[in-house]
Amino acid sequence: MSENEYETAVGVEGFDADGYGPDAPPAPVVAVVGRPNVGKSTLVNRVIGRREAVVEDVPGVTRDRVAYDATWSGRRFTVVDTGGWLPDAQGLAAAIAEQARLAVDLADVVMFVVDATVGATDVDEAVVEILRRSGKPVVLVANKVDDIGAEADAAALWGLGIGEPWPVSALHGRGSGDLLDAVLAALPQEAPRETFDEVGGPRRVALLGRPNVGKSSLLNQLAGETRAVVDSVAGTTRDPIDEEITLGGKVWRFIDTAGIRRRHRENQGADFYATLRTQSALERAEVGVVLVDATEPLAEQDLRIISMVIDSGRALVLAYNKWDLLDEERREYLEREIDRQLHNARWAPRVNVSAKTGRHMEKLVPGLETALDGWGTRVPTSKLNQFFADLVNSHPHPIRGGKQPRVLFATQAGVRPPRFVLFTTGFLEEGYRRFIERRLREEFGFAGTPLDITMKIREKRGKRK
Repeated sequence: MSENEYETAVGVEGFDADGYGPDAPPAPVVAVVGRPNVGKSTLVNRVIGRREAVVEDVPGVTRDRVAYDATWSGRRFTVVDTGGWLPDAQGLAAAIAEQARLAVDLADVVMFVVDATVGATDVDEAVVEILRRSGKPVVLVANKVDDIGAEADAAALWGLGIGEPWPVSALHGRGSGDLLDAVLAALPQEAPRETFDEVGGPRRVALLGRPNVGKSSLLNQLAGETRAVVDSVAGTTRDPIDEEITLGGKVWRFIDTAGIRRRHRENQGADFYATLRTQSALERAEVGVVLVDATEPLAEQDLRIISMVIDSGRALVLAYNKWDLLDEERREYLEREIDRQLHNARWAPRVNVSAKTGRHMEKLVPGLETALDGWGTRVPTSKLNQFFADLVNSHPHPIRGGKQPRVLFATQAGVRPPRFVLFTTGFLEEGYRRFIERRLREEFGFAGTPLDITMKIREKRGKRK
């Protein structure tokens, strides 16, 4: 198979079946709210096409906000299931209500679910007033309309004064298609797909890191003025902030993001949505700068954020902040920590900076350029296969069970990040694949970028009779 034939078969751009690949814009957020036991989680399951939201005929089963990916008519969006909303609630119910309010504040569209068989209650009308004040687009869902005879109950909800009630049966699926069409119509216009190779366009940089590590201070230092709120309270930044800043004679678009906490379930209130926004910022970025507090031991959060960038296929730069506060002993310990804990990101450019004093800020641009160059590197097929021929001859795969798999042919299927497909006679062990990646980096560079290496194993053909 030639290189052109292979690229025609698998596609070079790397988009999935829905047309959403690494260049896709962030998905809008749809919050599903309503008083307890009106069928919100059942509706969410219907929208996403699978049973994931907890459903039970007891009010208040859903206590936390839970986000799911959904697609309708080729448009993707994020559905946030919330607990039942009681505006004047106390205790646990009050906490659930607060979560629902946050969903409204940070969503692009609100699906307000009402039980049509019960009709509009005082609680529903109180929720309507809060939704009106929010100014967000609202799609009114008249749920539990299981047959045509119940549609009159749905029509009565016109009296809430927030538009047309859409009659559905979340349990049976009746009317769900028309409802989703209405949701799509209410969503903001889809942003154009990000074009990473836009001529003259600013390169996109996401500033990432755990809370209070100095991301906003770094952004302010780069901008030369105070543009982001800086406070010693962890988690001050709630939403991504885009800033176009000139560095090294070029314009860069920096996205300052909310700090990522340890786990979703530990997030309270707006922090849950801040994590969603951070993920969206990474989707829009080409390179992630992960800021690490050099004065403290590497934390599990640091390693998880670095893994997020690698898993997303973005270029990576590691910036060690507060470098001016380190003594010689701490620097030695830090080197050991990096060698022991960051073995999967040794290829990332490293910059030692001080966001507070501005020390070594000029080194950030070369680090970004190095990572982006590696991210977009393509190796000609002829050179790549000569490399593998030499590699296999000098360091063949170990014999396992009397067999020795070989690499027959290799091609680079894409860039950003570089993606390689190896046509082999058998399965290559993980250790040998790591060896291949290490040698690829030694030969061709690829500094600052993850590599995606997959196998296509040749199937044995049966002997002709």
